[in-house]
Amino acid sequence: MKAKPWIALGAAALAMQAADGRAAQAGAYPAKPLRLIVPLTAGGPTDLIARLIAQPLGERLGHQVVVDNKPGAGGNIGAELVAKSPPDGYTLFMGTSGPLSINTSLYRDLAYDPVRDFAPIILAASAPFVVVVHPSLPAADVRQLIALAKAKPGNLNYGAVTGNAAHLASELFKSMAGIDMVFVPYKGAAPANTDLIAGQIQLSFASTPGSVPLVKSGRLKALAVTSSKRIAKLPEVPTVAESGVRGYEAGVWYGVVAPAKTPREIIVRLNQEIAGILGERAARERMAANDFEPTVSSPEEFGAFIKREIDKWGRVVKATGVRPE
Repeated sequence: MKAKPWIALGAAALAMQAADGRAAQAGAYPAKPLRLIVPLTAGGPTDLIARLIAQPLGERLGHQVVVDNKPGAGGNIGAELVAKSPPDGYTLFMGTSGPLSINTSLYRDLAYDPVRDFAPIILAASAPFVVVVHPSLPAADVRQLIALAKAKPGNLNYGAVTGNAAHLASELFKSMAGIDMVFVPYKGAAPANTDLIAGQIQLSFASTPGSVPLVKSGRLKALAVTSSKRIAKLPEVPTVAESGVRGYEAGVWYGVVAPAKTPREIIVRLNQEIAGILGERAARERMAANDFEPTVSSPEEFGAFIKREIDKWGRVVKATGVRPE
């Protein structure tokens, strides 16, 4: 049977629309502004990195990248929002080690899976902790700290927010060093530092922005940094691994992901553009000023890294029984 003219024209129009849609998705991306979801409040480290990336990324793509803060539940609210967004490249997630690795083991009823529900784009930056103690503590380095803890099991205490990266980094240190220290929970890093300065607790695994000024002023003493290499602002302070705990490394990391099934060509484009931004002198200087280390990766490398981190922190959570308050 010969097709009626209007039916043939309708089919042709639909075919053209489908082709245009595929072209727009693959070749003309982006055609509108993007949203970069930050799972924490404005003004913090994650927000800072997101904004450092968003403006130049918008300029490179020809469309604005809007930073949208969606804090709550340890980053899970923002992560779930992105996981359930259309996989079209217009909703991205500025993820951290919390929602993309630690929370998988920490929360029993997580509404998303960081491996199944996201397409990794790039690991953008990392930041270590500094092992800081009250100046009166009779330990000049990590070896002496371990010896002190072994001589008086359960006498040393440390502060952190329950279940955050600093808490788990401390627990990993305890496990690898074979020592017993008492955990004192806090609602935030600032009150923990206040009590540490006052001598109410003996040590803390503190963020570099929060601890370096206190070390420089002599109010706290730095024993080690938790990264794989020393940091520029405390070049005389060794790493934990250098100090006898071989293989130890911990910190906070930041990376960009998209919803799963986002087209490969979009993932590659975003990876290349963000890598270009992180390679620029202005971005590197701003990161260094805030104690971040740019950590450029391919999507595949970032995906493999996330899986390793989930496994690593899953073992720590299982061994310690840590649960969010």
